[in-house]
Amino acid sequence: MLNIIPYPSDCREKQGYFELEENEVIKSDFDLSVFGLKTGESDRFIIAKNDKLESEEYTLTVSKDCIRIEACENAGAYYALQTLRQLSRCELGGKKIPCVEIKDKPRFEWRGLQLDESRHFFGKEEVKRLLDMMFMMKLNRFHWHLTDDQGWRIEIKKYPLLTEIGSKRKYTHINGWQSISTINEEYGGFYTQDDIREIVDYAQKRNIMVIPEIDFPAHCASAIACYPWLACRELEREVPGYFGGSIPERVYKMWDWNRTICVGKEKTINFVFDIIDEVCSLFPAPYFHIGGDEAPKNEWKKCPHCQAVIKENGLKNEEDLQGWFNNKILDFLKDKGKRLIGWNEILKAGNLDKSVIGQYWTAKRDKNAENHINSGGNLIMSNHKSFYFDIPYGKYPLKNTYCFKPEKFNVRPENIKNVLGVEGENWTEWIDGREKLDLCMYPRVQCLAEVAWSAEKDVNWDNFLKRLDSFKDYYRYLGINYAVDKVSMPTNPFTRLHINAKFMNGDTHLEVKLNKKYIAKGEK
Repeated sequence: MLNIIPYPSDCREKQGYFELEENEVIKSDFDLSVFGLKTGESDRFIIAKNDKLESEEYTLTVSKDCIRIEACENAGAYYALQTLRQLSRCELGGKKIPCVEIKDKPRFEWRGLQLDESRHFFGKEEVKRLLDMMFMMKLNRFHWHLTDDQGWRIEIKKYPLLTEIGSKRKYTHINGWQSISTINEEYGGFYTQDDIREIVDYAQKRNIMVIPEIDFPAHCASAIACYPWLACRELEREVPGYFGGSIPERVYKMWDWNRTICVGKEKTINFVFDIIDEVCSLFPAPYFHIGGDEAPKNEWKKCPHCQAVIKENGLKNEEDLQGWFNNKILDFLKDKGKRLIGWNEILKAGNLDKSVIGQYWTAKRDKNAENHINSGGNLIMSNHKSFYFDIPYGKYPLKNTYCFKPEKFNVRPENIKNVLGVEGENWTEWIDGREKLDLCMYPRVQCLAEVAWSAEKDVNWDNFLKRLDSFKDYYRYLGINYAVDKVSMPTNPFTRLHINAKFMNGDTHLEVKLNKKYIAKGEK
């Protein structure tokens, strides 16, 4: 068994080894500068262009005398080198590469990872560190959640208050969903447009597409704090520091605050178009994520502007009003050559254009998502129990991620082709830095990579665990605070109950502490 994650789709082991030389020279038809490898004339190590292969497909042949890689595009060549990287373990001191013949290509087009930077801000170097691991794991979609109620993290030239005011909050909610405790310190941070360009370029060189998420019409409290006219009622409110629904009366004056923009005002619609215009100029990806989830509609029901739009357009209700709003954005994006993505709640609208891409996240069954994909629409699968990486392992153990199958969510076998792919979500209400981010992501990212890339026949839990044990040497080499087996695969039901209870109300970092304790005892 070869120690490769994700496992190649067609792999034949041979006898013998190829031994790497110091400063090995590679003859390549592709630019290898991203790897820092030495190129030139060589008959020992050859990377050749083969136009008959698909864009991310590659072949890799290792004999005792020669390594030969064939690919159609950079992506395939780069993925072959990532496979070779694990085979050789050269960073870990290895020099011998086992002889092998590999023909490999991905199962899904969309192999994604998301990072929420509204709740906690990580900065460029942390994002690059994440992109490096994505590259190693052949993940190719970075979904960047840049705005939400608790912070606006992207510079918009036309609306400077979004970062002057919207990127800062005066306090931060701690100790879990049922707590009302706070740290009463200012918290902030945002990316300049130059920062964004730098990250997008860094990702592109690693075959990673960056998809921005700018949330509308809900999760907009940070924007409304800057420009109160965006809401149905113009209330002066601060950027909130509480997460979810845990908002005490003392903060928002008897619950009187706005989370959803007014889609009945032309001025608000123009604001949204202005934002999309600037954001699209920074992200060349042919996708734009609008969010659209958890959109309260009470304000719309009372708003004369929203009700006028419903009447003028013959809409059935406020759900169709959100559909009308999303269709306007969808048409605006079409002119820019982009497709609209939204969380699966937006599929409730009966008037929504069928070209929209739904992202299926909800823990409960959603028949609207099922109908969308089974009638020809596209979905990205981010099922809560498998791909919500911020949730404790005590609730969703590692195997939940590895054993994901679209069929479990009522996608008919003939419609699997409509699944663009899978994506892991890192919501950061309770992830405040590298230590916990690492713990939540790893080894879940390795499971995600195999589910996204490997042929279904090669997805084998017991086999994966053996390869994961070998991969842990990379975690240690890269300084990654991964979850050891006793944390990522807990077996004691009382421990699991305790972790989950603390997560909701008390200690959201309990698993971090347990991980340290187990590592000190020599657990892996």
